Amino acid sequence: MKKNDAKSVAKCISFLCVFMLGSYVQARCESADSIISRMHLTAGKYADYVVEYNAGLYIKSQMDIIDKNIGFRYIPGLFRSEDDANRYLVETYSELHYTAPNIYDQKVKTLSGTINDSRSIPGMLDYFNVNIYAPYLLGEKLLSPLAPNSWRYYVYRIDSVSVDSLGRAEFHIRYKPRNKSFQLVEGSIVVTDGVWSVRRFTFKGRFELMEFQCAVEMGKVGRPDEFLPVYYDVVVLYSFIYNTVEGYYEAKLKYHDIQTKEDRLSDETRKRGYNLSASFSLSCDQTDYLHDEARFDSLRPIPLTDAEKLIYRKYHRSRSKQKDRVLADSLRALSNDDKWSAVGGFFFEDNKWKLSDNITLRTSPFINPLLISYSKTTGVSYRQNLKVNTVFGGQRSLYAGARIGYNFTNREFYWTLETDYNYSPEHLGTLHVSLGNGNRIYNSRIMEELQQLPTDSVLDIQSLNLEEFTDFNVEVSNRIELVNGLSLQVGLIYHQRTPIEKPDIPFNNMNLPEHVAEGLNSSVRSSYRTFAPRIKLEWTPCMYYYMNGRQKVNLRSKYPTFIFDYERGLKNVFNSSGVYERIELDMQHHVKLGLLYNLYYRIGAGFFTNTEETYFVDFVNFRKSNLPHGWNDEIGGVFHALGGRWYNVSPYYVRGHITYEAPFLLFRHLIKYTSHVQNERIYLNLLTMKHLGPYFELGYGIGTFVFDVGAFLSLEHFSKVGFGCKFTFELFN
Repeated sequence: MKKNDAKSVAKCISFLCVFMLGSYVQARCESADSIISRMHLTAGKYADYVVEYNAGLYIKSQMDIIDKNIGFRYIPGLFRSEDDANRYLVETYSELHYTAPNIYDQKVKTLSGTINDSRSIPGMLDYFNVNIYAPYLLGEKLLSPLAPNSWRYYVYRIDSVSVDSLGRAEFHIRYKPRNKSFQLVEGSIVVTDGVWSVRRFTFKGRFELMEFQCAVEMGKVGRPDEFLPVYYDVVVLYSFIYNTVEGYYEAKLKYHDIQTKEDRLSDETRKRGYNLSASFSLSCDQTDYLHDEARFDSLRPIPLTDAEKLIYRKYHRSRSKQKDRVLADSLRALSNDDKWSAVGGFFFEDNKWKLSDNITLRTSPFINPLLISYSKTTGVSYRQNLKVNTVFGGQRSLYAGARIGYNFTNREFYWTLETDYNYSPEHLGTLHVSLGNGNRIYNSRIMEELQQLPTDSVLDIQSLNLEEFTDFNVEVSNRIELVNGLSLQVGLIYHQRTPIEKPDIPFNNMNLPEHVAEGLNSSVRSSYRTFAPRIKLEWTPCMYYYMNGRQKVNLRSKYPTFIFDYERGLKNVFNSSGVYERIELDMQHHVKLGLLYNLYYRIGAGFFTNTEETYFVDFVNFRKSNLPHGWNDEIGGVFHALGGRWYNVSPYYVRGHITYEAPFLLFRHLIKYTSHVQNERIYLNLLTMKHLGPYFELGYGIGTFVFDVGAFLSLEHFSKVGFGCKFTFELFN
């Protein structure tokens, strides 16, 4: 046959294949929309089709320092670099255990590399625990384009169609977000016709301080790992204040013990109930890694390149030079760089000291924006934490901690010492002891006298230098879980409240009615002591949990948490004088409304009885905290424009809080800046109490990976308008 004839035949065959493939696709698929619809439908079924597996996970990572300055060593969680090296290599081998839905337990068993510690780029391990069929790619971050109703956030397009080795059509689909957001990604999907499972999945985007590109290869059709990732290729660019690191990661998984829904009997699933212990196991401590470079010769499924071998050789030469130094050089005084590195690590990093096999000391960084907060009513505050943990036999443990802080606006120093002895891990039995100086408080009897003034009085309550009191308090309590989700706490509370200073002028000289002035003067004492037994019941129905050995760990529930809190003051105990009863009720709930949409609400009420001998109205769930306690959207669930004195005025209150969280509310119209906003929130706070009729706060806030901020407008008595705000740092949180 002539060459021209052969070429003609080849062209005809190629044309025929393309024609047949096009006809096949046209016959099987009415439109691109139907393909994407089937992809979404089956993705929901495949999300939990694999219920459990065990796998060996090998990760090879190369990190190149592009830019570095003096602040590099102080970035929390980032690896520590040497002065003479800018390229590093790390290999890890892990045992990975997965249980649906999206519960990963990863134990690093062997590590080798050119970094002196086990750190890498923060957050990278999450990129190798991806269930592409789940609604989110990284835990509850990064909305998956395969999630139900994800078409609201993504645009899809079929780029091409190919055929696999068995003649099945494979659709190559590209997707991109409709709006700019760090919660969304873009990339491509390769889907096999008929089974509609994914062969290859790529996504790229930016989250917090990283730009990333991730490619995931899935198992072949018909194999046990068809719905699981078998290979990862990840490239990241990590940047922070002119420090830049580029990371290249490869990972390969070898599965065994894959269990699917078909392998599990329905009665076995029902027997598990709320106990998810089979999904969890104790993760190993980072200090327990086996550092063994030679062992990777047998574990390594991906061979080292020549460039990677060169990194190892340079590292060994550098280590050899360090070992050859004479003893005098090794014992010489620290250089200035070493001294500043040690000092910087103490001030900028979480510090952990292992005092013995069972005792660990931890301190939070002394210079960290996460420890600072600002609000209009309390000003700027700073806090510091110190923790000591001791572990005994039977997983019993003792925790001791100190929390200190300073409020710059009010020039107030606060401190709290507390200890918890976990004597019954399986029942969350804990003995708690704490003492501290608390928050400053106002004498409610004085406030009551002032509120009795005629409405046309010219006296401005807020302008008075009212008597403030320090609050030294001691609490001893015992908490135990009676049944799953129901806990009982009983204890004793002692308060000693001492005035800080007297009013600038006596009440008799304040142009007040005589009976009011006498009542105010009679309410002033040098100190007030109260002693009260307390009982607290907390119930969360249908609580899911797991057992870590003997230690029970509560996880979540789809139902609200109900709290009943009762306290009764007794007389003549440690010179106590206050006789009262305090009752508070509280309910809190988090409701998921769909992908990226959340609703939080809280309803509470409290009241004091026998108030004739009550000098201080001090509720537990309704009080002004001058120092931050937590950083998971601390803005919601509290009042931000309400003056501090109002918390100690009324013998009762009824409150309600609603927070609605969504990714795109107002900022979706500001496309240029939308990507930096992870969530937008609308707040509604309601309050009614004595002397303060209906009080409302309406707020709007945004959440980014650097900070959260909220602004509030308040309405008091349907006439007086106020303003409040709150700002918290979220970077590295």
